[in-house]
Amino acid sequence: MAEATRKSDQAFRTIGELADDLGIPQHILRYWETRFPQLRPLQRAGNRRYYRPADVALAHRIHRLLNQDGYTIRGVQQLLSSGSGDGDGEDMAQPSAPAPADQPSSFPAEDLRALRNTLRDALDG
Repeated sequence: MAEATRKSDQAFRTIGELADDLGIPQHILRYWETRFPQLRPLQRAGNRRYYRPADVALAHRIHRLLNQDGYTIRGVQQLLSSGSGDGDGEDMAQPSAPAPADQPSSFPAEDLRALRNTLRDALDG
C-alpha cells in the first residue's frame, strides 16, 4: 500500500491502487467504466486494468461530483458529455449542466409540501 504513495503522478495505476486512493471498492470503478465512456483504462492480459494519469484525474472528478457535489450518475454523464470532460472546470459553469441534487430549483416545493400535508390529513382522518 505504501508503494502507491511513492509512485510518480505520471505512473499508471492498477484498479486496486486507484480504488484505495479514492476510498471506494474496486467494483465501483468497474461500474463507472460501464456508465462513463470517457473512463477507459488500458486492459492487459487477464483483463488487468491500468489507469493512465488522465483516467485517474477523471475518476477523481467523477468521485468528487458524485460524493461531494451531490450529482447523480445521470447528472455526471450529462456534465461530462456536454463539456470537454478534461477537468479544467470550464464546463462546470455552462448553463446546460444539470444542477446538483442538493441545490434548490424552480420546483414548487411549498406547493408539494401543502399537498403532502393534505394527503396525510386525508389518510389520518
